[in-house]
Order: sequence, then C-alpha cells, then structure tokens
Amino acid sequence: MTRSSESRAYQAHTDIPLIILVALMSLMGIVAVCVATYSPDSSPDVSFLNHVVESSYTMRQCLFVLVAPLVVGVIMAISYNWLYSRAEWIYWGMVILLAVVTVTNRAQGVKAWLDIIWGYTIQPSEFAKLAIILILAKQLSRSNQPMSSVRSFLRVMLTVLLPAAIILAEGETGSMLVIVFLTAVMMYFSNVPMKVLAGLAGTAVLLVLSIYALAVATGSNDYRLARIYGFLNPELYSSSDSYQILQSQMAIGSGGLRGIGMFVDGSMSQLNYVPADWTDFIYATIGEAWGFVGCFTVLVLYILILLRMLYLAWFTRDKFGRLIICGVMGMLLFHVFENIAMTLGLMPITGIPLPFLSYGGSNMVTNMGGIGLVLNVTRNRSLSDAISTPQTFYNPYRFSTRFKTRPY
Repeated sequence: MTRSSESRAYQAHTDIPLIILVALMSLMGIVAVCVATYSPDSSPDVSFLNHVVESSYTMRQCLFVLVAPLVVGVIMAISYNWLYSRAEWIYWGMVILLAVVTVTNRAQGVKAWLDIIWGYTIQPSEFAKLAIILILAKQLSRSNQPMSSVRSFLRVMLTVLLPAAIILAEGETGSMLVIVFLTAVMMYFSNVPMKVLAGLAGTAVLLVLSIYALAVATGSNDYRLARIYGFLNPELYSSSDSYQILQSQMAIGSGGLRGIGMFVDGSMSQLNYVPADWTDFIYATIGEAWGFVGCFTVLVLYILILLRMLYLAWFTRDKFGRLIICGVMGMLLFHVFENIAMTLGLMPITGIPLPFLSYGGSNMVTNMGGIGLVLNVTRNRSLSDAISTPQTFYNPYRFSTRFKTRPY
C-alpha cells in the first residue's frame, strides 16, 4: 500500500462495503426464514411475495430488517465523545434492566425475555453485549498496558462478571459465552499482558471442568448438562437432547451440492423436522434448500464482514474506537462459529442465533447496533490526528511485538 492510499485508509468515512455486505445478509435472512416457515398447507406454485405474506415470522423479520437502517442511523448520529463519556451510564442501565428481567420473569428455565406490547418481547441480554463493549473499550483504552495492576485487573473483571452472572442466572449460557469471548478478543487487541490472558484462560478451563465434574457427581438433570451429554453421545440421546443436532445434520446432508430448492413439498423445513429451523437452526434450512453452495456463500459473506472490520480496526488509530470495532467483531465471530458448529454437530447446543439470518428482533437490533457503532467510529476518525499518531494496532501476526499505544 502506497503512502497516499494508506493516508486515505485513515480518513473519516461511512464504510459502504460493510453496509452492502450486511444488507445482503439481512435480505438472505428474510428468504431463509420464509423457506423455514413454509407451511404444509401452502401451495409451492404461488409467488414468493405470497409466501412472505402467509408467514407471520417472515413478515416480522421484514419489519426487523426495515427498522435496521433506523437503528444504524441513530447510533451513527450519536456523538462519539458522548459514547465515551456516557459508557458507564449505558452499562449500569443495562445491568439494572437485566436484574429487572431476572426478578420479574416467572418463566421456568430461561428467563431472558421481557414482554413489551402486541406479543413482542425484548431480550436485554442481547443489548447488554453492546453496553459491555462500550465500557470495556473505555476501560481498556485508558492505559498502554491495561490490567497490569491489581486495581485495573479487578475493575475489568468485575465489570464483565456482574452482567455475565446475571445472564447465567437467567439461563442464557450462550449469551454469557459470547460476553466472555468478546472480552477476550478486546483484551488481546488492547495489549493486555500475555501472562494475564494465559492465566485467565487456564482459570476458565479449570472452572468449567470443575462445574462439569460436580454436576456429574451430584447427578444433576440440568438441561445444559443434558445438551453436553447429547453432544458427546448423540446416538444414545437421539430421541431427546441431541434430536435437533441429528435432524440438522440430516437436513444439511440432504441438500447435497446445490440443495433441493425452496418451498419443496415434503422437505424437512416444511414438515418441521428440524426444531427452531427459522431461529437458532436457520443454517440447516440454508443447507437443505441451497446445499453446499448456499452454506459456502454464507460463510464467505461472514468472513468478508469480519475481515472488513479487522481492516477498519487496523486503520483506526484511536484506541477507544479500535476496541469498539474489535468487540463487535468478536461478538459476531463467536455467534457465527458457535451457531454453525452446533448445527453441524461440532459444538453443543447453546441457543445462539446466526447474525442477520436468524429470526429475532432483539438479536437483529443488537447486530445492527454493533454495525452502527463500527460506522460511528469510522465516521468520526480524524485524519490529522491519525497521521501524527504512531501505529497503535497490535499486529496479530507478530506475536512477539507490541506496538506502543496512546490512551484515549
């Protein structure tokens, strides 16, 4: 890259390639939800628009996608300095909302949803991810080497563990894992000492193994433990906890190279053989309808979105803004990896939706909110400040080198 082109890469702008990629994924999601909710009572010969109108889930997904540009636009319009100065307010507001849901929700098992109006619900644990990204970006950008002191270490850990514990108490293990992963990504790119990262990783592994051993020893019948059993031995639990995984694998396998097509009578999507194939298992619907070609296309689009974010982070000199992009990238990366892996039987079921494709308003708003934050960062980059500031991005390809950073 020449000096002039490198200078242009630092300029403030609204990133059109990222917007186009996200828009394509969202439109593909509408089609996938429509195919997944194709009713046995419907005729395959009617127009696609008729299929959309006949499906209440697809109509709602269209509404979510139409609201998405508004969400992105509002977050882009928020003052960049306001996001930095009010990060604590946003964080504590989400913690209070999470606590309210936990206390007031009387549902058994997962208690993550809050009724609002007309049968619509919101899932505060989704929005909490963005609040955590903002507060961590602020805390980790205050120092060249954050978490190197006991005080800094405890501040960051308590910031993450408080909402994570509430979300886990709600039964939302998947969202808790997303928060843990995006925190690790932000720590890595904020120049946290490797010995601290290694220590946290080792502690997390020991904690998970200890909880699993204790649950097995006490004969716990928790549904999360049952999902792990089903993942480890799907044939033994094929009629219960691993049913979704086996049916998902069958649907994807039946698609072959090019898929069986959309709105096919007798398909697994039409007959609802794959539970939740319009939400958490939407990838199984894509595999059956469009085969390997469809699945590969989805993967390529996700990779392009993630690489675009990495590129934008690389050319963002401001550490606060750079960490926001890395946090959103980590959030999307874990969602994509875990969701696709669980539909293929490579990971246990966690109830994590596929970004921009799965049905769901809270997840769509959260993902679009994350994109809005990324665009807010790129739109408010200062070229003059970037040119006068030394390179601050941690190069993931040179693990022995840490570039000097400047606090926000």
